[in-house]
Amino acid sequence: MSAVVVIGGGYGGAAVAKALEAEADVALIDPRDAFVNAAGSLRALTRPDWAGNMFFPFDTLLTRGTVIRERAVSVDPGGATLASGRRVEAAYLVLATGSNYAYPANPNADSTSEALNDLRRTHQELVDAERVLILGAGPVGLELAGEIKEVWPHKHVTIVDPAEQLLPAFESEMRQDLHRQLDELDIQLRLGTGLTAPPTTEPGRAETFTVTTTSRDEITADIWFRAFGARVNSDYLGDGRLTTRTPQGQVPVTETLNVHGHDHVYAVGDITDVPEAKMAAHAMRHAEVVAQNITAQLRGEQPTATYRPESHPAILLPLGSRGGVGQMPTPDGPAAIPATTVSEYKGTDLFTGRFTEQFGPTAA
Repeated sequence: MSAVVVIGGGYGGAAVAKALEAEADVALIDPRDAFVNAAGSLRALTRPDWAGNMFFPFDTLLTRGTVIRERAVSVDPGGATLASGRRVEAAYLVLATGSNYAYPANPNADSTSEALNDLRRTHQELVDAERVLILGAGPVGLELAGEIKEVWPHKHVTIVDPAEQLLPAFESEMRQDLHRQLDELDIQLRLGTGLTAPPTTEPGRAETFTVTTTSRDEITADIWFRAFGARVNSDYLGDGRLTTRTPQGQVPVTETLNVHGHDHVYAVGDITDVPEAKMAAHAMRHAEVVAQNITAQLRGEQPTATYRPESHPAILLPLGSRGGVGQMPTPDGPAAIPATTVSEYKGTDLFTGRFTEQFGPTAA
């Protein structure tokens, strides 16, 4: 059987590896011991008894394939070189290393036990903090605020962002509903302003501090979290042996999700230069296309599956388990969806049921 090497075991990479292990010799390269459903990380922070639900061991994900717990440091059309110096040859290569988001949106640790310990430690810091400052009013910052307020309604939560509007790419109806729910939760929004200097304390550590905004106001808080600054994980492509990255660190791909110039090399998820929001749902749709195309090639056929991004952005943004806003495409254009629908599709279990069905039981 031909060797398929998947670099990165996130949403897209895990799905590709799972789909192809019956068709080829699949090797999944990832330094972690489990697939991480990062959609659950913010709830894992506020409810540590729930945190084990977000980790799915790779050894239950793949029943035929091989998991190599290492980090790739270089890739070329014929395979990957790992940090240990080991060489892994590949007939087909899939780049799926995603992005790095500031903790707690993504765990820092590669082992499940260490990641759970980190979340429990930060949870205890948060328990002791009455005033919470979140820097960044994107989906991560908003969702974190909602999770905090659901567990501790009395905590004072402030979100600061230089942007003048919340989620400006989305329909006004959805954004108005978002503002209404944030008001009901008593989450303070400070838009159109930044900080003159970052907090003097470490993020996620309970220690009272005061910062000054660029609009010359002071904010005193007991803990803060960073909810901005995602960075594409593509340093292993820096030697140029496979491709030239975009200024954003992404990989140019064709409509079949091939890396430009390579018929047997693909990319999925955040690492691609597909013009769309970087979301788990998109990575998993990429995975379906790539799995179909590699399966066709393994059978001696032409790969014909293509990927086209939606013409309008979609989002499911929970604010705790029961609140939240969303926007989905319809034949008549984008439409806002109510909190009950957001809760049903995502907020209640943050996709835990979907991944349990797909990958098997969680690690804890």
